[in-house]
Amino acid sequence: MSIDLVLSSGFLAFAAQAGVLRAVEDLDVEISGLCGTSSGALAGALWLGGMPADDILVRLTEVAPLWRVWPSTRPWRGALSMGPVIEQLRKDLPEGIGDLRLPFAAGVVGPGREPRLLTEGPLAESVAASCAIPGLFEPVQIGGVEYSDGGVRDRTGLGEWRRSRPDAQIVLHLVETTSGTPTSDDLSAIQVIYNPRSGARLWSLGDVQHRYQRARRNARKVLEAL
Repeated sequence: MSIDLVLSSGFLAFAAQAGVLRAVEDLDVEISGLCGTSSGALAGALWLGGMPADDILVRLTEVAPLWRVWPSTRPWRGALSMGPVIEQLRKDLPEGIGDLRLPFAAGVVGPGREPRLLTEGPLAESVAASCAIPGLFEPVQIGGVEYSDGGVRDRTGLGEWRRSRPDAQIVLHLVETTSGTPTSDDLSAIQVIYNPRSGARLWSLGDVQHRYQRARRNARKVLEAL
């Protein structure tokens, strides 16, 4: 049996996303497609690009996020630039979304603040756009269109993903939001792995090993029951 894995947004929830991916590796679960938003898009793309979950944890948490970015030269568009993040992602990832080993989508917000999934185009820019929180980061331009973090309008991209893959069995990793309201999605007929919000900050990610192992355990319980 194979599943589609959907990784929700979650502010700096890198450890939890990596923990879920490690559980997939532990149990040798067959993944047929992956949809991610914000931190979910980042961890998911690295994993589909061939990076093991343990290495994803190190890559995304060894340095506090604040030191991975630089101040924007156009602060009215966002305080920080995603330029350094895109440069690093270009080193870590294949060139295009279509070059990944499985179908992949990154949740973003486009013109008119409409949520959408990017399923083709440059991979590094698409992932960075999915992480570009409006106001904090400049939007990322792809093909002359500006995109930003999809989590501000749609935390999972689940509706569009389900419509595009109606026969897939979906497992959703849902990270709780700061407000405690997880999602407005219809979660019927899918399995959900729940994890609390990260509590991380741009200048300190805190106890990432604890969150990694907790997410790994939570994911194993759901995946073992499939």
